[in-house]
Amino acid sequence: MFSIAYIILMYLFNKCQYPGCKTFAISSVKDDGTLIESDKFCLRHNPNPEELAHNLREYINTHEKIVGLNADSLTLDDMNLSNKKFYGCNFQHAIFNNVHSNLIRARMCMFDFSTFTDCTFIKSNIQFSSFSGSKMVHTIFTGSDLIHNNFNGITAYQSSFDDSDLYNSRFIKSILMNTSLANCNLKKTAFYDSARDGVSFKLSNTREALFTQGKENFTFEDNNVGSSSRGE
Repeated sequence: MFSIAYIILMYLFNKCQYPGCKTFAISSVKDDGTLIESDKFCLRHNPNPEELAHNLREYINTHEKIVGLNADSLTLDDMNLSNKKFYGCNFQHAIFNNVHSNLIRARMCMFDFSTFTDCTFIKSNIQFSSFSGSKMVHTIFTGSDLIHNNFNGITAYQSSFDDSDLYNSRFIKSILMNTSLANCNLKKTAFYDSARDGVSFKLSNTREALFTQGKENFTFEDNNVGSSSRGE
């Protein structure tokens, strides 16, 4: 268990020193391989962005437990992050392409406004984290514990949350297209004002989820046995 003071320290990111920039300064790696949790500039304004990005990817590749990393706007291609542990890390505005993150453990991490394409998080344990505003295409969370997470405003296309525990997570104002949430625990999971088309809730406890009736934007089709994409 983390102490409150330790959790607060994980989020003490500095702002980029470039005039007018409001982005967090990205982490960097010392010559001895240790992490500087917050450098002077964001990735965009860093004088050596390609070298810095390479060093951060190498740091992620070579460490099993990663704490307080700020990887805002970092691009990760064709990487295997399986079995790694992330605590208090910032991956806002990051791009994940063909990244396999199976069996990962994440606590209080931020993935807001990121893009995930052809990625997997199979049998992962992600809690108290945020994916708000992210885009997910062909992304698989099957068999995961996704408790107390923020999926508000995401766009998910041909993705899967099947067989997952989504207790007390939020999909408010999300757009879910041809995406499956079959056999999920949806107790206290909020879908207020979400748009859902071709969504499967088969065998999920939709009666314990929170829906806003009659305000969705898409045309719905009942593609389930015994449950509707409206969650009625």
